[in-house]
Amino acid sequence: MILSALVTSVGINTALCFIFLILYTILRNRPSNAALYLPRLVAEGNLREGNVLGLRKCLSSFSWVKRAWEATEAELLENSGLDAVVFMRIFVFELRVFQFATIIGIFILLPFNYMGNQLDIDFTDLANKSLETFSISNVDDGSNRLWIHFTAVYIFTAVVCYLLYSEYDDIAALRISSFYSSKPQPKQFTVLVRSIPVTSEKTFSDSVGSFFSECYPSTYLSHSNEADKVYKGLVHLKSEVSAQKIFNREGCFGIFGQKSEPVDQYDKDVEDVERNMSAEQFSLIGEAVPAAFVSFKSRFSAAIVSHLQQGVNPTDWQTEPAPDPQDVYWPFFSASFITRWMCSVIVIFACLIITILFLVPVFIAQGLTNLTQLETMLPFLSGILRMKIVTQVVTGYLPSLILEIFLVLVPPVMIVLSSMQGHVALSQIEKSACIKMLWFTIWNIFFANVLSGSALYRLGIILEPKKFTELLAVSVPGQASFFIAYVVTSGWTVIFCIELFRLKFLIFRILKGALCCCSNEDEFISNPYHKQIPRILFFSLLGIIYFFLSPLILPFVMIFYGLGYIIYRNQLLNVYIPKYETGGKFWPVVHDATIVFLILMHVIAIGVFAVKKVHFASTLTVPLPILTLLFNSYCQKRFLPSFKGYPAECLINKDRLDLNDPSISSFYERLATAYEDPAMEAGRDYLAGETSATTPLLRDVSEV
Repeated sequence: MILSALVTSVGINTALCFIFLILYTILRNRPSNAALYLPRLVAEGNLREGNVLGLRKCLSSFSWVKRAWEATEAELLENSGLDAVVFMRIFVFELRVFQFATIIGIFILLPFNYMGNQLDIDFTDLANKSLETFSISNVDDGSNRLWIHFTAVYIFTAVVCYLLYSEYDDIAALRISSFYSSKPQPKQFTVLVRSIPVTSEKTFSDSVGSFFSECYPSTYLSHSNEADKVYKGLVHLKSEVSAQKIFNREGCFGIFGQKSEPVDQYDKDVEDVERNMSAEQFSLIGEAVPAAFVSFKSRFSAAIVSHLQQGVNPTDWQTEPAPDPQDVYWPFFSASFITRWMCSVIVIFACLIITILFLVPVFIAQGLTNLTQLETMLPFLSGILRMKIVTQVVTGYLPSLILEIFLVLVPPVMIVLSSMQGHVALSQIEKSACIKMLWFTIWNIFFANVLSGSALYRLGIILEPKKFTELLAVSVPGQASFFIAYVVTSGWTVIFCIELFRLKFLIFRILKGALCCCSNEDEFISNPYHKQIPRILFFSLLGIIYFFLSPLILPFVMIFYGLGYIIYRNQLLNVYIPKYETGGKFWPVVHDATIVFLILMHVIAIGVFAVKKVHFASTLTVPLPILTLLFNSYCQKRFLPSFKGYPAECLINKDRLDLNDPSISSFYERLATAYEDPAMEAGRDYLAGETSATTPLLRDVSEV
């Protein structure tokens, strides 16, 4: 890609960003759009008149930027939880990293790259020069200037590791502090038990009660043993109730106009459904599943049970920490060990198939960056492709746009695959999808583009580690121009269009209004960490790898993180409503990914210095990935256990504080019914008029 094509791409995306920013400011301040752009304030009843301004002040009103900037971390922690604080810490960490990287890369490395003679630069025609003239590819082979790059790699690695350690330490301390300040929560006292052994003498509920009362007589409190069949049956009946609420419209063809209810028919249908639900209720009595939520009187006891093997057979009495009641994913609540294992294997193969299929849009995008190949494949376009403006748009904008369009389809697929793995918590599903999405992005957007743009067909080279390093050393710098354009297109424009402007939800509202739909579609959403974190970390990958290869990318990465810091703070305060709380467990994913990025940079540096015939520098770089792995090993032993579970010291201290809490007894009473399926509770409420309020929907088998 030539410099003018990059300027064209930057110009297009900058213009789009300003357009979306102005439109957002106009639409945000209209009262009718408060539910779209300020849904959290609407839901919490905190929408003040000052939050929505008149149309005259729309264009000059950017006060939301000031509010997002001035919000303190303590305020963010109180309003959105520790996960939101950790999410914003990613931006803070990346800004610190690339602030240092930009200073070194732009003011030291870039001038040395540009003054090289390897690519035979003509200074008189700068606009038509390839962006490779600003990369390490332009430094002469064997030049002593490459030792500056070598030194920069070492210093940059040390700075990143220091910042990683500092952030890990701060977040671990914040996690403990947040735990101490929290009120008693059901998940702290509860353990999920699955694969309960089958016996002919006892029901699952009786087995759980007798086992834990015998093993933990002083701390066992209660258990909740729901029925999977009840869950599915009541969900079906709930949908049946909704389906029988038939509404007519008064307008043309019954499509438009105000809704009206056929009251007589509706009353008759309700009576039929009530009878069906009652019959279903009694037909499900006695059904139970080999899983239960077991509650204890102390956090310490629950932690011991969740981390110890309970039975002689490790596949029986499997325990794990329970999620929040609102975080429970009920469909896999009672899944057996073998079912979860088989589903995990199937998901692995499904991920491989999706990864292979995604290579198609990657090859299409790479074909657009090489106009010579494109003219050979489509000769009838040769005349159009030779036009300067078409060339700049096709090479500088379309490849990144095509990849981004296809990439939008991947996160929902990863959520579906993760939900099939037997996770019993929505947070576990989202974290699993986040990891899948991260490695999918690294392989399909980085490696596939790098290799397809050079020598993907040379499989023999790829399978040989030594030659593969040399291949990366040659091909990675050559793809710098593509990834610079990708940061601008996928970073700047998408964060304004998709995130701030909420284009998808806006289009849905417009279509809903045009079709006169009265759907109660919930616009109050939580932050999709599985989609946002991999995107944020991928730009970190590009910035770290191209720090010494092509520093021209660093200012664009910095701008992305600066925009993201403001925009996501605004979204967390005004849009996203937390759906669950993991206690900052996404940070180890960020730490591990950054370590991988550093090691990948080291491997490429070893190959680049070898290709550039500075073999001594290549040899001296070899210890760097080893030292980085040792640093990561220390961090894992130092911090990771605190993220897997709270220390015994903290649990015991918190339990002692509860002894002086007069409300703890009432909490124990609520704990006995905290893990009740919402579908069952809804069914019980619906049947309240026909059955006694004290009659449980699912009785214990021993009572029958």
